[in-house]
Amino acid sequence: MYISQAFKGLHEWWRYLIGLSLIVLAVILGQIPFTAAVMAKAYFNGDSLFNMNEQKMMSLLESNLNLFLMLLSFAVGLAGLLLVTKYLHKLSFIQITTSRKKIDWNRFWFIFFLWGIISSSFVLIEYYNTPENYVVNFKWIPFLILCIVAIIMVPLQTSFEEYLFRGYLMQGIGVVLKNKWAPLILTSVVFGSLHYANPEVDQLGDIMLIYYIGTGFFLGIMTLMDEGLELSLGFHAANNLFTALLVTADWTAFQTHSIFKDISEPEAAGFTDIFVPLVIVFPIILLILSKKYKWANWKDKLFGKVLEPQKEN
Repeated sequence: MYISQAFKGLHEWWRYLIGLSLIVLAVILGQIPFTAAVMAKAYFNGDSLFNMNEQKMMSLLESNLNLFLMLLSFAVGLAGLLLVTKYLHKLSFIQITTSRKKIDWNRFWFIFFLWGIISSSFVLIEYYNTPENYVVNFKWIPFLILCIVAIIMVPLQTSFEEYLFRGYLMQGIGVVLKNKWAPLILTSVVFGSLHYANPEVDQLGDIMLIYYIGTGFFLGIMTLMDEGLELSLGFHAANNLFTALLVTADWTAFQTHSIFKDISEPEAAGFTDIFVPLVIVFPIILLILSKKYKWANWKDKLFGKVLEPQKEN
């Protein structure tokens, strides 16, 4: 039913090609302030961006300003996506969000706090077990500014990714190919592959792509089984927001005035980093959600056909 929402608007294949191009253009436009600020800072420092690695480039600006400008491109991209949906496809905000008559914010907040507690617990347990790998990074004023920036901007960033992959592209591919398995696979693989540029992949190895693609499948399964984006929106927002506030490192995508800083030397990701979340944690969360929301008919919802709703006479 969720993918079939796209049938209620204009859904020709060429509209999705044009729409995706406009969304990418919006993201590029949103990157201009960050690029200009970094270039100006490098110029005044007498540095050259051509000889600068990504880690050095990300540390040029004050971290709160850096975070705001870095996430601004996602906010502009989200605005572009919603405009494309409304004017090019004639779909409402609710129709691209859920198959329900209205957005179920209780679903969003349930998984937001569930994953926020679980992910924060992992960080605190790691800190307790290996305190030598962390320093307390907490400073009141920078942290309060971080809270304001992160609470506003991080959900915009994660919402853009969810509306793009689990919303716009999943619906578009689904109504064009008339099945559910293709959009699930394609959006998950593309979502994970685009994270290849993250500095974590350089430090922890290409095996991290398995985690990112697996997370894409996890979010896609939630979307299809629950017939809406509310759960994936809540999970993704909690994942990035709590991480930004709790822990940072010099080699991560988010370098913030967080409470803790990981000062350990990064090592290649192993079983604990990759397979425990994908094979143990995520399936348990899906089980909890399936019981709570009474999911059924998994085969059809994940692999069935996408049928155009019959028009009422």
